Amino acid sequence: DDHVWARAAKAGDAEKQAYYRMFDSRAETERYRPILREIFPDRGSDPFLWVPEVKKWVWSTFYEYQWDLNFGNPALFRQMLDEILYLANRGVDVLRLDAVPFIGKRAGTNCENQPEAHRLVRAYNALAAIAAPALAFKSEAIVHPDEVARYVGPEEAQLSYLPVLMVLLWEALATRDTGLLRHTLIKRFAIPDGSGWVTYLRGHDDIGWGFADEDAAEMYIDGSDHRRFLNAFYTGRFAYSFARGLPFQENSRTGDCRISGTTASLAGLEAALEANDPAAVDMAVRRILMLQGVIMTIGGMPLIYLGDEVAQLNDSSYLQDPTKRHDNRWVHRPATDWPARTLALDDPDSPASNVFAGLRRLIALRKSHPAFAGGEMEILPLANRHVLAYRRDGIADDHRTVAVLANMGDRVEWIGDWGLVALLGPAPWEDLVTGGTVAFGDEGLQLEPYQFLCLSGEMG
Repeated sequence: DDHVWARAAKAGDAEKQAYYRMFDSRAETERYRPILREIFPDRGSDPFLWVPEVKKWVWSTFYEYQWDLNFGNPALFRQMLDEILYLANRGVDVLRLDAVPFIGKRAGTNCENQPEAHRLVRAYNALAAIAAPALAFKSEAIVHPDEVARYVGPEEAQLSYLPVLMVLLWEALATRDTGLLRHTLIKRFAIPDGSGWVTYLRGHDDIGWGFADEDAAEMYIDGSDHRRFLNAFYTGRFAYSFARGLPFQENSRTGDCRISGTTASLAGLEAALEANDPAAVDMAVRRILMLQGVIMTIGGMPLIYLGDEVAQLNDSSYLQDPTKRHDNRWVHRPATDWPARTLALDDPDSPASNVFAGLRRLIALRKSHPAFAGGEMEILPLANRHVLAYRRDGIADDHRTVAVLANMGDRVEWIGDWGLVALLGPAPWEDLVTGGTVAFGDEGLQLEPYQFLCLSGEMG
């Protein structure tokens, strides 16, 4: 509401007022409000606010200072196209379309994932293809997984976040069970050629447990109960939890919340350092690198959120800032303390140094092996549900197959020959992560707690 358009609207500019969704009477907003869902508990399900300067009700889905744009207005459509092409001319390669499911508004619906939203993105895609063909769109849609996928494709958003992978990696870490993660990826990972997932462990916002209830039910899991467990685990309210997350927007009526916290604190490093427990510190570092290994190798474009590369812990200094203390997501958005970071990286035994070195190895691995290019991935049917396994196949003239194994549990796990020899050829196999070799022992293939393996072989 401090943007130049909003200031002009407040000053009486009718053209700029039409850039936003404004209503003259409360009765007009009632055509929409009863069916809208609650985004933030402290605002309820009423996103309309009275703005005295314009003497109108303004739609603000998220925060009162964020006014929803009226994309039904051709003048606004043209103005936003001008902004898109301006950024493309400045050299921007990818534009993130924020909260794209909320673009379309239609009375009598929940005003999410409406056909107008898809038509709008397709229109901008077509126009950008003419004027700036190197530009790609990335959709940000934190909604049901089916709806997330509907925004992805060469003619709409060529890239999209994959929130369900992020969510279910944390779910598997808490449960030590990959069943729901595997089941969901088998159903939902494939997307059209010419598009790709953006994989990540953390972002600037909270973690909401956005798996599909129907997927959970197919695995005999009650989605609502499971979310309560995950909230308890990642806020440290569950016995034996290693996590140090914070409940974001906790709803006292329903018990629902989302989770704030850095990757390192959620993965147990903060608790381990507090306990001065070297073994627990080592285990936390292994968790972090195992999760990042999956993000780097499962297919798509991996992102590393700020601070994760050096195992940044939660930072409570936001509580000292009255403009931030009401929003605990600032706990994982700290300003960088460069001297402290340099000092930590100079210590080869520090968690920061170990995570940084491990991530560099994983990035080098991804860059050097053709099997990790592209977006095709096949989940492998391990009997041991503590271990996630998938295959990546070489492309072009390199026909090497890679089997990726990630132990999500805190115990040694054994895997029999459920098809590895048929997939990779006779053992021993090269572990691309360490450069060593791996083979079956008397009890099978052994995986240490949170071990991450990339086994290389030849396709038949």
